[in-house]
Amino acid sequence: MRIRSFKGLVPTQKNAPEVAAVPYDVVNREEAAALAKGKPFSLLHVDRAEIDLDAEIDPYSAPVYAKARENFDRLQKDGILVREAKPCMYLYRQVIAGHSQTGLVTVCHTEDYEKDIIKKHEKTRQDKEDDRTNLVDSLNANTGPIFLTYRQRPGISALIESFMKTEKPINDFTAPDGVRHQLWRISLGLCVSLTGLFESQVPCAYVADGHHRAASAFRVSKLRREANPNHTGEENYNWFLSVLFPGNELKILPYNRAVKDLNCNDREEFLKKVGEIFTIKPTALKSPTKGGQCCMYLKDQWYELTWEAAKDASPIDQLDVSILQDRLLKPLLGIDDPRTSKRIDFIGGIRGTAELEKLVNSRDFSVAFSMFPTTVDQLMAISDVGQIMPPKSTWFEPKLRSGLFVHTLEG
Repeated sequence: MRIRSFKGLVPTQKNAPEVAAVPYDVVNREEAAALAKGKPFSLLHVDRAEIDLDAEIDPYSAPVYAKARENFDRLQKDGILVREAKPCMYLYRQVIAGHSQTGLVTVCHTEDYEKDIIKKHEKTRQDKEDDRTNLVDSLNANTGPIFLTYRQRPGISALIESFMKTEKPINDFTAPDGVRHQLWRISLGLCVSLTGLFESQVPCAYVADGHHRAASAFRVSKLRREANPNHTGEENYNWFLSVLFPGNELKILPYNRAVKDLNCNDREEFLKKVGEIFTIKPTALKSPTKGGQCCMYLKDQWYELTWEAAKDASPIDQLDVSILQDRLLKPLLGIDDPRTSKRIDFIGGIRGTAELEKLVNSRDFSVAFSMFPTTVDQLMAISDVGQIMPPKSTWFEPKLRSGLFVHTLEG
């Protein structure tokens, strides 16, 4: 696959901790506003510019994208985001609770996305894809990196580790959530070596997180390509901001489920019907310890559900989230399409099982399911055969920060 250096925008070392922002889609408007309060340099003022406008404004409306551009231009004018003197790549290490992962910050070609050399495992929602397309087009930049993974190659890992042992990071700070972020600007020689190794040894990559950002980058590239009679394929708009992590370093947390009602069943009827689908027993466990198992919470009590996947099941049908959806959520609770149903919510594993208990005990939800995490190998296997995972199958943690490096489509 193709990668290349880019002459991007980066924050000064002093301002990097404030500029760095969580991905736009892991917080709602109120949470984004709270995180950005008193932090005028936070990239949330660009990625979620509605927080600087009237609370009633449509977050997908033209004034929001205009405000985003205004805020983005201001960060450059005020010297908060500074243009690199020459094209380069970076190494980005994140550390949390003893877990460390290091990715290569680069740009990937939109044709590789189009040709499925960069593989997907999720469907995108049109409204969200339109939103990010409008933002990228308005800013003329990719502010949020796409989180990609690939099958680890020892030669690539050895080069990266060797470089980090001898060089000091250009940014090194710990965010309020406890995640340490380190960034190295890598040498021209290493950029050349890594470019060659990825082209010769990495036949494909996988979108781990950021399907809407990737789809939007491709759409903007396509628009620019069609409008340029002298298009060559090497223009900046053909490339999008990415961080490539070896799969063996990644940590996936579960994506849990909560349902608002029992679909006209009372508690005893519901438990009886669940027992006809899965093996069920009360438990002190709140999280499953292996695949083929989940923990279910009804007020004041956890239950362990276990099952066997069909031996001839496809990779997608072997997923625990697929089995729960196909055997219980759809037929028993009436959740026909979890992408559109208003009766189900998805809770990232970072919030823990206490959040599930809170939701059910509040009576806003009737039942919650604590899942075993999908594995990176399962993600790759499903992507390799062109299948689409159920929505909210994976929660990668830690999340990449936006604003530590920005790729512009011109210049």
